[in-house]
Order: sequence, then structure tokens, then C-alpha cells
Amino acid sequence: MPINITMPALSPTMEEGNLAKWLVKEGDKVKSGDVIAEIETDKATMEVEAVDEGTVAKIVVPAGTEAVKVNALIAILAEEGEDVAAAAAGGDSAPVPKAEAAKTDAVSEAPKADAPKAEAEPAQAGAPIADAAPAPSTPAPKAEDGSRLFSSPLARRLAKEAGLDLSQVSGSGPKGRIVKSDIEKAVAGGSAKPAQAPAAGGSAAPAPAPAMAKGASDESVLKLFAEGSYELLPHDGMRKTIASRLTESSQTVPSYFVSMDCEIDALLKLRAEINKSSPMKKTDKGEVPAFKLSVNDFIIKAMALALRDVPMANASWTSTARVMHKHSDVGVAVSIPDGLITPIIRKAETKTLSVISNEVKDLARRARDKKLKPEEYQGGTTSVSNLGMFGVSNFTSIVNLPQASIVSIGAGVEKPVVKNGEIKIATIMTVTFAFDHRVIDGALGAELASAFQRHIQNPMGMLV
Repeated sequence: MPINITMPALSPTMEEGNLAKWLVKEGDKVKSGDVIAEIETDKATMEVEAVDEGTVAKIVVPAGTEAVKVNALIAILAEEGEDVAAAAAGGDSAPVPKAEAAKTDAVSEAPKADAPKAEAEPAQAGAPIADAAPAPSTPAPKAEDGSRLFSSPLARRLAKEAGLDLSQVSGSGPKGRIVKSDIEKAVAGGSAKPAQAPAAGGSAAPAPAPAMAKGASDESVLKLFAEGSYELLPHDGMRKTIASRLTESSQTVPSYFVSMDCEIDALLKLRAEINKSSPMKKTDKGEVPAFKLSVNDFIIKAMALALRDVPMANASWTSTARVMHKHSDVGVAVSIPDGLITPIIRKAETKTLSVISNEVKDLARRARDKKLKPEEYQGGTTSVSNLGMFGVSNFTSIVNLPQASIVSIGAGVEKPVVKNGEIKIATIMTVTFAFDHRVIDGALGAELASAFQRHIQNPMGMLV
């Protein structure tokens, strides 16, 4: 019996992904564990392994297809000894492989009590997932002369959302195929005619309003600017996820903020001494230091130790209980092209500064290459956001759910301070904590901030 290969849910929050590349072709034999495709999510590019053995009978979704819904059929596998042609023809009705079905069942049974009311993407691992069933297919459009109009599924969906007539859009893909970029150009330039509404009495549903008209604010904003003076940059999956998660946090978390100044002269001196004594290691580029600590590495360690010292603050909120974490899993905000991701240093309170430093560098590099695994950026018990390298003196951040705290790091600046009745010059770094008041009350937050300051100002203690 033919086996359906469906779009996998590579993380609990994934609803759709881009099928970036097929690593097999029709007629290839595969066995369980073979890597068969690469899928792009909003945060990373991940490999997909075959669950069953057999022959690739049909590739349903071609490489490069965007916005493929989770559980949508992407390929058909013929079992050993089965006629490949017959499998390709009958695969649509084949059952979902057991492993995929189990994964789908596990996701569908996630608790729904705490689901946000807004129609936003789920924000975190373990959050309930909206119905991921594939949307009904859109009929292939026709040109004005009645001939078939070739277009990608994503282009048809975008055109439908924007209320555009596809027959008025010029395709730039192979053989004139209309692709995503063609729709974006048509929307930005206003060159395509709107799709006609169905005739009165027809059974078809009315055409949706143009995308910009879905919210009056979008249309009113665009009216403020002269036509041709701007371009529209459609939101990609990452930008949508960032927007939905931060909106959920700002709307649901009763946050408050605590600021504190830390003297970092001792830290800077210790850092320089440690880096100077770093052993050398051989690489393809010659001998290089085995590690090079940054101020941020000390900050991560200090936050991890502060949570160890104040365990009541190392918690997350649920509607029925506080989740008390046994370790300090510290997220580190990393800027990537047109986005942000927070890879996590697990059990940071148990790791040396050199291990933390090398781990941060590796996670940041793979984050920029979109090669992180979901478990490397989901969850965490707190986060660190550092804008000091940009000269920012102080700022506040939004709590990254399901965490209950985040610390914002400003630049170290030389300032006059009073010591023993005398004015001295010291390097001061302003840190600002944001806390979820449902989990961390004011006094508890102040205790955590004081513990952080103590470790930063006495960095030698972080070495033992």
C-alpha cells in the first residue's frame, strides 16, 4: 500500500513551512532514517528523515514551494515490492504513516485551556496549536482567453488575499509562471486589476477584501504617503512570529521594571587577564586562542548564578501552578538579518565561562545560518538582551514567554562616583530587569537584581 509523506511539524508552534530542497528524486530507494528533504521554518532550516522504507513514487510538492501547511501531502512512497506507478496514482488515499500520525495526535491533544484568544501564532513550545489541517485548494486560474494560467500556490493565495486578478499579473517564473515576487510587485505598484466578484445569484463566496483593507489602519496609513514614494515589504514567517509573541506578551504579562547600576572595572580587568592566559589551539587558520571571553559571557553566568541563589524567581506562570525550574537556562538575544532569535544556554549555572563563551559563539553562528534546532531556542527560564555594544546606555525589554524575567544590558560608561567621601571614576553599566508580576513580586525581583549585581561586581566568584 502506498505511504503518504506529509509536511512534518518540526516544532510545536509550526503551522506551515517552505519546502526548500528535495534530497531524493522519484524512483530513489530510501530507508528509515535517510534524509530526504530540507524544510525552512520561520527560524531555521531543518532536515527531514524518512520514517519508512520504500521507493519514492511521486513528489507532490516541488522544491522551492512556500507556505506548505503542516500535514499536507508532499510525496508518496511505494512499499517494497509494490508497483511504483500504481502507488503514485493511489497515494492520495493512503493512510498517514504511524510515526506521523502519532506526532499529529500528540500535538492535537495539547491542552487548550490557556490558548490566547487572539488569532496569533502560538508563541512557545507546549502552547496549543491552531487547526493545522491544509486549507482547501484553490482552483487553477484561467487567463482571459480561457487557457490555463500557471502560478504557484503561494502566488494564488497572496493574490486572493490582495483581491488581485491573476490574469492581469505578468509572471517571471519558468514558462511565465506567476510567483510570489510577481504578486508583491503588483500589490506595491498597483498594476493589476482587482478580481471580479461573482455574478449575483452565484454560489461562490464573495471575493475577500484586499489585504490592505482588512484593517482600516493599514489603508489610512498608506494614504498618508504619496503613491510611488514607498515599497511594501511583506511580512515573512519570522516577522509574523516575533509580532505575535511580543503582542501576546505585552497584552498578557503584568510587567514591572527594576534598574540597577553595576561597577564593572573588576570584571573588565579579570576578563583581560583570562583572555591573555588563554591556551592556543590548532585550526585550519593556524593557532588561535581556545577561548575569548566577552562581557556578555560574564553577564550570562551572573544571571544564571543569581537565579540559582534566588530559586523562587526561577519560575514560569501557568493558570494552575508556577513551574519551578531546577536549572538556569539562559536565552541570549541574537540579531539575525531582519529578525531576532534567542538561543539558550542550558544549565548555565553549572558551566564555566569558557564553555559558555564557545557555546554562545556556536549558537549565534548557526542562528544566523538558520541551522538551530527548535530545542535550542524554545523554552528557557530567563533571557539576556545586550545593546551596550551599540552605545545604548539603558533600555527595557519585553518578557519572552514562558519566561518570567529578562535583563537588558546597557553600555559600560566611565562616570564619577563617591567612594569613602571622595569622587572617583568608575565604569558603570546600567542593567534593567523586566519581571512578570504574576510570578516575581517586587521584593523578589529586587533580591534577584541584587544577586546579579553582587556577581557582576565580584567576578572572581564566578570562576569557582
